[in-house]
Amino acid sequence: QVHLVESGGGSVQAGGSLRLSCAASGYPYMHYWLAWFRQAPGKQREGVAAIDKLDRTLYADSVKGRFTISRDNGKNTLNLEMNNLKPEDAAMYYCAIAGTRWLLPPQLDLSAYTDWGQGTQVTVSS
Repeated sequence: QVHLVESGGGSVQAGGSLRLSCAASGYPYMHYWLAWFRQAPGKQREGVAAIDKLDRTLYADSVKGRFTISRDNGKNTLNLEMNNLKPEDAAMYYCAIAGTRWLLPPQLDLSAYTDWGQGTQVTVSS
């Protein structure tokens, strides 16, 4: 059974930084994408960043240059380093995993992700 547990959310002022982590376990996939999504109140869930087992990455345009996604394979942990945070980055952040048949480059297609964590809240004040 896939188990994803996020941590590291909190409140920061604009321009500040946060580091999110996701402990992942129980996933049966040989090939996979791991990703961060976020959802603000009244808005649709959107992709933030994704990474595959080859450490290829994909970022939403809105976070390029500010956020960095990484994996700690030995600890089965997914990380998201968030710098220069803006009020519009405030949201519930979710970790997710998608099993893929081949070594396809990571995507932020919401429908591809089958397992989700419970989320961690990020608040950014101006």
